[in-house]
Amino acid sequence: MAKKITKKPRPKLRKATDDAMTIRSASGKTGQIREEVWVNSKGEVVRYNLAYINFSLCQADNGRVLGYDNAHGFHERHSCGVAEKVGFTTYEAKANEFYEEVARVKEKS
Repeated sequence: MAKKITKKPRPKLRKATDDAMTIRSASGKTGQIREEVWVNSKGEVVRYNLAYINFSLCQADNGRVLGYDNAHGFHERHSCGVAEKVGFTTYEAKANEFYEEVARVKEKS
């Protein structure tokens, strides 16, 4: 007799943040900041995606100049097509790191 395999239901996630904002670099090149955050039933951040997209600065990785996410089960930083694993403490700390880095990139470009 074959054993029936039952899948555990995925926990329900709620998309708490889905924002996009247009920004301009020092040279006037227009880009976009995307911030997406999903939370569990306790309000804890379980998935996130932060991206600075500007095709004038980077054609690789769909124009993602800079990004942070945990889409693949670990935390990673993206920079013009290169991805690397990074440490993580809290979403708030990672978001602050992202926005500070975007400000530096904007001023240089």
